[in-house]
Amino acid sequence: MKDILPKEMAIRNYVMNMIRETYGTFGFSAIETPCVEHIENLCSKQGGENEKLIFKIMKRGEKLKLDTAKAENDLTDSGLRYDLTVPLSRYYSNNANELPAPFKALQMGNVWRADRPQRGRFRQFMQCDIDILGEPTYLAEIELVLATTTLLGKLDFQNFTIRINDRRILKAMAQYSGFPAESFDTVFIILDKMDKIGIEGVAEELEKEGFAKESIDTYLGLFREITNDVEGVRYIKEKLSDVLEAGIAEDLETIINTVESVKTADFKMSFDPTLVRGMSYYTGPIFEISMDEFGGSVGGGGRYDEMIGKFTGNNTCACGFSIGFERIVMLLLERGYEIPTKNGKKAYLIEKNMPADKLLNILKQATEERSAGTQINISIMKKNKKFQKDQLAADGYTEYVEFFNRD
Repeated sequence: MKDILPKEMAIRNYVMNMIRETYGTFGFSAIETPCVEHIENLCSKQGGENEKLIFKIMKRGEKLKLDTAKAENDLTDSGLRYDLTVPLSRYYSNNANELPAPFKALQMGNVWRADRPQRGRFRQFMQCDIDILGEPTYLAEIELVLATTTLLGKLDFQNFTIRINDRRILKAMAQYSGFPAESFDTVFIILDKMDKIGIEGVAEELEKEGFAKESIDTYLGLFREITNDVEGVRYIKEKLSDVLEAGIAEDLETIINTVESVKTADFKMSFDPTLVRGMSYYTGPIFEISMDEFGGSVGGGGRYDEMIGKFTGNNTCACGFSIGFERIVMLLLERGYEIPTKNGKKAYLIEKNMPADKLLNILKQATEERSAGTQINISIMKKNKKFQKDQLAADGYTEYVEFFNRD
């Protein structure tokens, strides 16, 4: 993480308030889970590669026995959460009887990953998730996409793309091409590199893994034929009719068409058969937000109907969408985004050694304006008044009132 200066903090607070307001109109309720989780919950084989990035916490006091410790498990019993989905599953399994069905959850909180920091990625970062638990139909996916895109539209993001796919389509394509079921994960890891190494690069890596040339040619031939719209979904439905469960392609087409018809923001839905998403817990539709100005994903999610069952023994339908809060804030800062204000920000500049009676009147005036909703900053006037005003202007102040002893 990094130190956050006031200007950025103002943007962050504005975005968080917009998140609560927008998602609230879609019926999502805010919840909170602890930052620290039992290590067995975090290492449940549900978090994919992220489980390798856990900040683990050593046992304390009598629990820590260094002289007899033989393995890592003897030293640690808890860790910092690396996402909000695994804690949500544990939360729901403990509290389901007290929650409505379906349950629409909103979470905002810091998560930690022992990753290499880079642009838009930190070891500690804020994550924002919305999830719908207990809704088995594609209504969940539609609501999640509409809520998220409505939020982005309110933050003035335009011309972005929601890429959508289905994990079951990924598996059906691999099965149709003749890849062994036990090798699907390897195939998907290579496929996930398509946007970086291209289709020929994917072919080379599949060959290096020893897969049959016939399977590789059949597999990549599908991607050459598929278009990134509902026609591509229909092509998949017809081509994979023998291996793809009935209704999957139809539901995906309905999600795309419905969102396109109801949306209020400026974006497009794109069927992307190369979209994999790294988490192994996804079981159905998956989606990701792409923005040209960032050059990568700024959010994503999908259906994970089997994760909660790992905690309860009974599977619960679940679907979620997470936005990259830090990346959204970074893009707004790079744009020079100005927070909309109703009454503006006003600075009172008071000459040094102002008599107490005059200062009292100034403070009364400021109190009246603050009560009316105006943001007032009171400070002593500096010798270099121009520099002082430049600093205030950089912080969003647009009006200045000067008070002198002689007034």
